[in-house]
Formats: sequence, C-alpha cells, structure tokens
Amino acid sequence: MLDARDRQLLERMQIGLPVCPRPYAEIGHFLAMSEAEVLERLTHLKQQGLIKRMGVIVKHHQLGYRANAMIVWNVPDTLIKQLGARISQFTFVTLCYQRPPHSQWPYNLYCMIHGKNKATVLAQLDQLNTDCNLGEFNQEVLFSRRCFKQRGALYSSNTDVSREDHG
Repeated sequence: MLDARDRQLLERMQIGLPVCPRPYAEIGHFLAMSEAEVLERLTHLKQQGLIKRMGVIVKHHQLGYRANAMIVWNVPDTLIKQLGARISQFTFVTLCYQRPPHSQWPYNLYCMIHGKNKATVLAQLDQLNTDCNLGEFNQEVLFSRRCFKQRGALYSSNTDVSREDHG
C-alpha cells in the first residue's frame, strides 16, 4: 500500500531526474528524505510492481544529433528475437522492438538510429543490413521531419516542480 511519502516520491519522479552527480540525493533533499530512503522506497515500489521500469529520455537534437531514422523491416516471425537481439547490440541503435504487422503496414521489426547527419545514419544502416543479413527483407527508412517533446508518463497533476527545471 502506498503511503503519503511514496506518493510524494512518485509525483516527484514523474518529472524526471535532475541532471546532477547524485540525482536521488537531490530528490531526497527536495522531499526531506535521505538518498538511502529514496533508493529504498523506489526499490520497494518496483518490487511491488508499481514501477515497471525507469528509462532515460535523451534530447538528441540538443546534443547535435540532427538525423533520426526509424528503420522497419518485414522479417519472418521465427527470426524476430534473434535479429532483434543482434540489432540491439550495435552502439548506434538506440531502440529496437517488435510490433505486429497490419494489412497496410507489413513491418514487424523496428529500430531507431540517431546520428549527427543523414549520411552517417545511412552508413550505419548499411552496416546493420550487412552484418545482420537484413538485405533480403523488405525495409523502409523513415527520417524524422519534426522534433516532438518527449517525456515520461504523468500519473498525477499535483507536481509542483516544473519539468523544465531538469530538462
């Protein structure tokens, strides 16, 4: 069961980790908790299944990564896990996952590559296609044309700290 302190912690976590050497200590300071208590409570919330995972949202554009491409393939279902595991090992692949195909969109394996420019991304895709033998499968390369705001899920509107403070 959640107590008031757990709720405060979850509300604070929704807005993201502060960019500093010890983000959990900073959150603890904000909530009048020790760093150890923050970590202990987060561990307990994860064990309870109330937190499934914590991830990082990187603002690629601000870091100079101007060419972002989603690559999709239509591969046999029997190869999805093997190819997905192989693709995800490449350091330039930032995301790799499976989605079920649809009648007008037959692709079932997706990955993202973020690069400084389009030529770099295409060269990395060539490497991926060659090293993973993906050339025989139908593929599409979808370059981003706009940058959307990225953020994690919000479960409460009671947060009194702006996301922009830790952006």
